[in-house]
Amino acid sequence: MIKVVFAGTPAFSVGCLDVLMQADDVDVVGVVSQPDRQSGRGMKLTPSPVKKAALAAGIDVITPEKLRDNDEALAWLKARECDVLVVVAFGMILPASWLEMPKVAPINIHASLLPRWRGAAPIERALLAGDKETGVCIMQMEEGLDTGGVYLEKRLPITAETTGASLWAGLQSLGAQALMESLPKIVSGELQPTPQEEDGATYAKKITNDERIIDWSLDAGYIERLVRCFTPKPGVRTQYQGKALKLIAGEVLDETSKQGAGIVLGIQHGLDVACGDGKVYRITQIQPEGKKVMNAADYLRGAQIKLGEVLA
Repeated sequence: MIKVVFAGTPAFSVGCLDVLMQADDVDVVGVVSQPDRQSGRGMKLTPSPVKKAALAAGIDVITPEKLRDNDEALAWLKARECDVLVVVAFGMILPASWLEMPKVAPINIHASLLPRWRGAAPIERALLAGDKETGVCIMQMEEGLDTGGVYLEKRLPITAETTGASLWAGLQSLGAQALMESLPKIVSGELQPTPQEEDGATYAKKITNDERIIDWSLDAGYIERLVRCFTPKPGVRTQYQGKALKLIAGEVLDETSKQGAGIVLGIQHGLDVACGDGKVYRITQIQPEGKKVMNAADYLRGAQIKLGEVLA
């Protein structure tokens, strides 16, 4: 029986926790997650998806505010006597004292093809950059940021139809599959980590709110990927006459324009907007402020947007 302590926080992590809890040869002896956070309209303290799943399964959970210089949390981990510490989108940096505690190894399921997109937002950065594929790596953790050796990698294509939601779902499933394929071999010593090459290493910085505001001076292709990346939530937005418009879907047209970025060029088949590279982006689905998602054609019938007006 492989004794595992699991560290994770968001819904993305739950798939890996579920397969570990269901495995006949794995005993999840404890779970670490981030503290409850305020959320929802009432801003009530809400446990993380991982904490909810662990408690529902009757597994011991701790939610420390920090791990470094936290003797109580370290004593809890030591008492678990785990073979492997499995980390999936935990959201805290693990100190050396934690990394040294498992009998076999601390491992991380990272949602990129390392060394590309080390860091906080690998899924979004791969899609926004126009990468043709991404994947998951089962890696040995060390104190560097996603720099440890890789035990196993699995790949997933990114197509012109891939959205942020579909990519998250695909990588969640792929990560769980890769974890269960590699975990017994890591414990037995059959799988050894291969050091990462530094050539090609990139950093996936955290997504900011400003990045989800459309800058029409950017390339049309990037804007198209931006919309797909954050569909359906949290969405990206532009403005018309001081009111927010959330973009839900669209496409890059073959035609080009010499008009300035953000200028409305067409209102017949969708809301056509000039972009910074001279190409045209057609908004096909939109959500006006305070309203439901609708086809751009339906929105345009009531919005009375005129050719030559500017979206901010």
